[in-house]
Amino acid sequence: MMTKITYSGCRFPPEIIQLAIRLYLRFALSFRDVEDLLVERGIGHCHVARWCT
Repeated sequence: MMTKITYSGCRFPPEIIQLAIRLYLRFALSFRDVEDLLVERGIGHCHVARWCT
């Protein structure tokens, strides 16, 4: 059974976090590449490494 993920205390909405994780895993990008893509889309500096570990 899967556990429900909680996003309490996160600075970004769950949709943004899920997008970053999806980009990282689907396209085998580095954390830095994902962060750059998000910044280009107007999403402030984030720490993708924290979300994917």
